[in-house]
Amino acid sequence: MSPPPRTTREARDTLFLLAVIGWTLLPHAAHVAVWCSVLAGVILVWRAWLAVGNRPLPGHWVRVGLLLLAGALTFWSERTLLGKEAGVTLLVVLMTLKTLELRARRDALVVFFLGFFVVLTNFLYSQSLLVAASMLLSVWGLLAALVLAHMPVGRPPLARAGALAARAALLGAPVMVALFLLFPRIGPLWGVPNDAAGRTGLSGTMRLGGVAEVANDDSIALRVRFDGAVPPPDAMYFRGPVLGRFDGLDWNRVPERFGAAGEPQLLGAPLRYEMTLEPSRLAMLPLLEITPARDGAAPRLEGWSPRLRADLQWQLDRPLTDRVRFSAAAWPAHRHGPRSAVPQLADWLGLPPGYNPRTLAWARALQARPELAGADARTLAAALLREVASGGYGYTLEPGPYGRDAIDEFWLDRKLGFCEHFAAAFVVAMRAMGVPARIVTGYQGTDPAPVDGWWIVRQRNAHAWAEYWQPGVGWVRADPTAAVAPERVQRGSSLAPAPGFVAGTMVAVNPALAARLREAWETLNNRWNQAVLNYSRQRQFDLLRALGVESPDWQDLARALVLLAAAAAAAGAGWALWDRHRQDPWQRLQARVQRALAGRGVEVGPQHGPRARAERVRAALGAAGEPLAAELDALDRLRYGEGVAQPARRWWPGFAKALRQVGRP
Repeated sequence: MSPPPRTTREARDTLFLLAVIGWTLLPHAAHVAVWCSVLAGVILVWRAWLAVGNRPLPGHWVRVGLLLLAGALTFWSERTLLGKEAGVTLLVVLMTLKTLELRARRDALVVFFLGFFVVLTNFLYSQSLLVAASMLLSVWGLLAALVLAHMPVGRPPLARAGALAARAALLGAPVMVALFLLFPRIGPLWGVPNDAAGRTGLSGTMRLGGVAEVANDDSIALRVRFDGAVPPPDAMYFRGPVLGRFDGLDWNRVPERFGAAGEPQLLGAPLRYEMTLEPSRLAMLPLLEITPARDGAAPRLEGWSPRLRADLQWQLDRPLTDRVRFSAAAWPAHRHGPRSAVPQLADWLGLPPGYNPRTLAWARALQARPELAGADARTLAAALLREVASGGYGYTLEPGPYGRDAIDEFWLDRKLGFCEHFAAAFVVAMRAMGVPARIVTGYQGTDPAPVDGWWIVRQRNAHAWAEYWQPGVGWVRADPTAAVAPERVQRGSSLAPAPGFVAGTMVAVNPALAARLREAWETLNNRWNQAVLNYSRQRQFDLLRALGVESPDWQDLARALVLLAAAAAAAGAGWALWDRHRQDPWQRLQARVQRALAGRGVEVGPQHGPRARAERVRAALGAAGEPLAAELDALDRLRYGEGVAQPARRWWPGFAKALRQVGRP
């Protein structure tokens, strides 16, 4: 069986370029319409088939027809031809269509620069470590293809082009680092991506079962690092949306009433912490309870305007679409809310008529017991928590669906639920007994051990608890989950979702290895987030202060960047001056041969190749010059032979020996 035919250099270079384009476009498959990914894949495969078979490229009208089809499909799927989504879709299609007219170096250059632009568009969706590594590989591939396009002679190996591309990238790395460190951050263009598509375990509304669904998500919600002692797990409550309006099915936030909270009373020493918060769908910050609005404690986010609501939930002026890092301080020991009855407390007493009648009757019967006659809110709450602890309730991620009167069914029949079931039933029962109560959602607890000094809070740490109002005290936290599943709160250990097939297999085979691999990856990812993605304007100013600038601003950044660019230009000019004598190795050899032949009385010019020089040697020296002419013929075969990139090092000694045999005239 004969070996398969060897592809031509043109086909090989084209296949390499198509592979790089496919790799660059691959991350866009998660963002563009399905038809766009399918069309791009079909065009790339078609172009590869044309290259392997050395077949003619499609005609002009075929490409125009595909372009019109892509434009129509883009308008159909995006309802516009403008904006980010439509623009990226068209760019992906144009990138692949351009490969169908790769006839000259000019066409290849257009594809290369389109490819670099497509690399940038990937960062419109994510700036994660994996995407950055993938796009770094794309840049290397495009540079290698660009190097190949500027090597018109012979069949230079891909390894040589790749090495040269890597060298060029390394030489450009200092410029890239300098621009990253000093180029002014200009909003809102900086930080456009919203990694993880803005996922969050929290919401401005809650229906029974919703938090349990979030608990199956093992992704990271936030990281927190403490300045000093680490609080116990049962003190790690990260306060999110506060819900009080109940329509029988959904819990929603109560419209804010300014002045209803009063100034919180802070007890004990503050707990200072630093937080890195992942993107979310909400315009809120889940901060440690409670983080007040006083100077030195409130979070400061560049580009956002956080504000503390009356219910002590931190509100933003727009949804959080970027990963942010900030410092704050919390007082776990505190009192908040009005100390005496105010009209706004009526917002936390409402119950929808006709819903959960059995629970309402049960709560009133509990309140009517002799031992609870005239009891205050704290005593009634304690009685409810005793019922939870001793009533045979179960804590589970999969309680199953509930019907219209979900509280009745949970509280009196099935007695199986997740944290939001217990919190909702507690609030309904307290309201039925005339006590203002509300649900607080957020996160509770962290991973058992810190990673790289940061405690990790995952989406599965999403939690719901309750608050009730007591005269003279204000709002008091009550967590019914702690009564039925104390390990959930006391140790911060949430129920873990079932792992996937691969992860489950790894955990079953070697749990310690799986844990170490996960910790190593999260450490690496956290360092990327802290060092790169969280490099803000403030950290730029801190860098300038470390360099001796007393009060840096953006003008100082610009001056530093200009000085650095001037220094880089001067260094480049110096390098060019020092390197001016360097030429192509073949040209240096040709000049050396020309000088040697001139010393033997053979006049040749720089335009003469080795074969022409051999003929001139024979004409000038006759038979005596035949060994010299033979060496020049050998050089001609080396110069134009396939796969030869550098002059053979062994050629010159033989030529020098022939020169000595000829002697000088």
